[in-house]
Amino acid sequence: MIDASVHTIGLPPLRPPLPGLPDPAITPPTMAESGDPFTAIRVIDLLARLERGRPIRVADIVERLDATYLDWLFSASVVADVALQLQANWMTDYRNSSGIVVEEGPYGATITIEDSSRVDPWIVRQAQREAASCTERLAEFSRRDRPTSGG
Repeated sequence: MIDASVHTIGLPPLRPPLPGLPDPAITPPTMAESGDPFTAIRVIDLLARLERGRPIRVADIVERLDATYLDWLFSASVVADVALQLQANWMTDYRNSSGIVVEEGPYGATITIEDSSRVDPWIVRQAQREAASCTERLAEFSRRDRPTSGG
């Protein structure tokens, strides 16, 4: 006879999943937000891969982001905000506005990235900065106490 009153610390080995039990790792959709480094790194990664020296519609960038990150939803305003921040960073670093140009075109807003050898290392540094910010946010989240009291 097994004594059910014996208490131990920790969980005993788990039973196998029940037949038909759905996978609990369902990821909710994420709305891309301005100022969010997780959003920015995704946008910068795509911008870094775009053809240089020609205007690309923001709407086309949004469509590619939505198709690439199926659990995210991007908007034109969020993509434009990331591009405008890059433009400001470029102007701070190089004192000109030719590196990242955001403007209205005949078919909507466009982004043009300068076709020069200085763009690639610069945009990599921008992405690395956003990745470091993501890592810091994740570390901060992991340092927090439990979200509810008592436990």
